[in-house]
Amino acid sequence: MREGDRSRKHWYWLLAVPLFGLLIPPIYNDADPTLIGIPFFYWYQLAWVPVSVAITLVVYTKTRGL
Repeated sequence: MREGDRSRKHWYWLLAVPLFGLLIPPIYNDADPTLIGIPFFYWYQLAWVPVSVAITLVVYTKTRGL
């Protein structure tokens, strides 16, 4: 395995960020603060959708040559 391939594989660890952000419910298990009437529990989870897409895009572009 070339050194360039090995360094690009480290980008895959970034995919764990959304996993841990949603894996620990005590972080977001609350109704306050609300955002335009939506409880925190729901908008926190929905906010992870575009964040996860952005992280996946970054990992894909950085590891595309593998």
